[in-house]
Amino acid sequence: MARFGKVLTAMVTPFDKSGDLDLDVAADLAKWLLDNGNDGLVVAGTTGESPTLTHDEQTELVATVVDTVDAPVIAGAGSNDTKAAIELTKKADKAGASAILSVTPYYNRPPQAGLLDHFRAIADATDLPIILYDIPSRSGRKIETETLLELAHTVENVVALKDAAGDPSETAYFLSQAPEGFEVYSGDDSLTLPLMAIGAVGVVGVATHWTGIEHQKMMSAIENGELEEAQRINAQLQKSFLYESSPEAPNPIPAKVMMELIGFSVGKGRPPMDSLPANLRNLAEEVLAGTEIGQSIKPD
Repeated sequence: MARFGKVLTAMVTPFDKSGDLDLDVAADLAKWLLDNGNDGLVVAGTTGESPTLTHDEQTELVATVVDTVDAPVIAGAGSNDTKAAIELTKKADKAGASAILSVTPYYNRPPQAGLLDHFRAIADATDLPIILYDIPSRSGRKIETETLLELAHTVENVVALKDAAGDPSETAYFLSQAPEGFEVYSGDDSLTLPLMAIGAVGVVGVATHWTGIEHQKMMSAIENGELEEAQRINAQLQKSFLYESSPEAPNPIPAKVMMELIGFSVGKGRPPMDSLPANLRNLAEEVLAGTEIGQSIKPD
């Protein structure tokens, strides 16, 4: 059993019409996600628009979701500034988070030695479990496998990896060398099935906003050795995976449109993530119609 659950959603952050944080909608959305296939939530991550949230907003958001649900709440608390990441981590700890998701420092492209020092400093600032988040497509810097292994073997509370590096063969090697009990979560929805096949324990997803039920069924099929069933469900999910991010509408823009369609007033993204392609809602309707949630509701 994965310590944080098998299906987790990196939750979008709701904003009101003025662009301010809407904590009431965040609470409602968190409860709904857990009622629809999710075991836990990641709050204030990339999908939650952490780059445009203030530290106080991130803390308020984490505290609200922690107070609302009885499930693991993992707080996005990363930064390209080690001091800021430590501050965010301490605030998330005080707000009651179950664990910390700490992303690779972005834009300034530190060397691997700098990454080691960065993550060690964050881990030293809390007793909470740390999930490293490797996403070179957004951060501009890969956490190299040897760096990951050194952290996994030498830092007691570095316990998991959210893997969005896009290289299952390298992840397989990492898992073969990682300490017993170290967990890998898929951080790329389209690679969840391949990563599960080599030893990942679950997914931190985006499409799981509306496909949590299907993801739970796929996980059960994998656990039961029903490969053809897992492949069938994964094939069914491909439209959602293609929808969730594109050059014209990168994540979290499509997820916010989808949640509005389902009935949650999450608002647009904060600029510059507020541009909506003209056909995105129509595409969302088409994708949603092929899901279990879509078949149980009547979108406006």
